[in-house]
Amino acid sequence: MKKSPITKAQIYRAVASSTAIETGASVQKIEQQLKKNQAQAKAVGLAR
Repeated sequence: MKKSPITKAQIYRAVASSTAIETGASVQKIEQQLKKNQAQAKAVGLAR
């Protein structure tokens, strides 16, 4: 059986659920924060 590729959504959910277990915060809230931080990081240009 061939494994399906891991998606970014699956990674976000795994990180969020792991963090939620450690901190007691909700998975949805952490997942939203991760996505927000990712969007902000993309908006920052790199110094050249």
